[in-house]
Amino acid sequence: MPPTLGALLRTPNLRLSLLTGHEHLDRRVEWVAVSELTDPTPYLAGGELVLTTGVRWADVAPDPREYVRRLAERRVAGLGFGIGVVLERTPEPLRAAAAEFGLALVEVARETPFIAVGKEVSRLLAKEEYEGLTRAFTVQRALTRAALSGAPAVVDRLARELDGWVLLLASDGTVRHAAPARAAESAAVVAAELSRLRGAGPRASVSLTSDGMHLSAQPLSAGRRVRGFLAVGTERRLGSDDRTLVNAAVSLLSLELERTAPGRGAAWGEGVLTALVTGALDPRAPGAAGLRRLLPPEPVVVAVAAGLGGSGPAEGVLATEHEGRGLLLAAADTPDEVLEEALEGPVGVSEAAGYGDLAPALSQAERALAAAEEGDGGLTRTADLPGGLLGLVDTPAGARMADDLLAPLTGRRTSAELLASLRAYLAASGRWDTAADALGVHRHTLRYRMRRIRDLLPGDLDDPDYRAELWIALRVRG
Repeated sequence: MPPTLGALLRTPNLRLSLLTGHEHLDRRVEWVAVSELTDPTPYLAGGELVLTTGVRWADVAPDPREYVRRLAERRVAGLGFGIGVVLERTPEPLRAAAAEFGLALVEVARETPFIAVGKEVSRLLAKEEYEGLTRAFTVQRALTRAALSGAPAVVDRLARELDGWVLLLASDGTVRHAAPARAAESAAVVAAELSRLRGAGPRASVSLTSDGMHLSAQPLSAGRRVRGFLAVGTERRLGSDDRTLVNAAVSLLSLELERTAPGRGAAWGEGVLTALVTGALDPRAPGAAGLRRLLPPEPVVVAVAAGLGGSGPAEGVLATEHEGRGLLLAAADTPDEVLEEALEGPVGVSEAAGYGDLAPALSQAERALAAAEEGDGGLTRTADLPGGLLGLVDTPAGARMADDLLAPLTGRRTSAELLASLRAYLAASGRWDTAADALGVHRHTLRYRMRRIRDLLPGDLDDPDYRAELWIALRVRG
């Protein structure tokens, strides 16, 4: 349940009363801001429930219309007035101004501490995040099971979960499957955007709005060749959990189209390789016994090279193209000469890993490949490289990992400010005054930037592991 004004008002122990703005009960509360300033808007990001007791109003009362107008223009979730501290009831001019500007005005009982309201919003936010993660995990498993029945089953399931429509398109834009069937009528709108995707790479996407619907499309490719496209249409903008489901469906459908492409019937094991190493498929999941029989026994190694060898991989070795390079999966005891025959050019090989750790193994192989390209051009194993996390600093693999981790910030217009603020905050171990002094800004400015950073980053800045990853990524970027 998201933290809305209605949810807070329905919490009995908070003893909140809604005075104006009954039409805004479904408005989301992003946070609680307690302020006795006559103009708190410079320190607000929008979406907050602003709480005040009016303690400064006893001497110089602000213009209620001007005060409320600023809050409404800042698009706060509402205003809470605590009674019994300065005034025994909410001022009538404040009520009138809130009604005029369409601002939800809440009266907070004298017995209710403001911190109790903040704790309830924090609890609801944590509950919403947990429910979103649980739903995403459950649906990803359902999508994987649906993939065993073919691409149409994945499309149907995704459409139900998103409460919208989904189109599976061939590489020329024709409809291969639509869910629901009437969604095929939207193919023409999407087809006009596909030309932008064909040459933009496998990670590209386009988004647009048409007739009140939010549309997006992504290419489907397990290698360099686009096998088709996935288009999604919803009445609302997709949230982060929804986008996770769409990305999972893209990986599964890319695999299925690659497997069923003309001339690829005998290479089914190779077609799943990209999805395996990127974590889109889990061979340990229930119902994947048939998949496990096609894979090398654990432990395995991941190897990357400039391309694939001309003779093809040996029995028990899976090899395919991934992002324009050769990608290989084999048992950990596979001889070096077998790996070199299956790949072309310098080769990087990961440490032995289980099927739950293939994504980190791919990063290890990329680091080893970078070392092989800088060295004698032969085969280099990760175990032969110097250890230490910061050993990634001078490698292309480390740079790519850092770029991926910081991408939510670097793609913003104010990326320089955000990255500098994050670095100062981490360097100061979260001490606001120290970090603000290092940046030469006011601590309230830094708090606003860090609130923005927390909104953009997918991880939790209070998690020490995540903070460490961000710090290393900033070091990699210099």
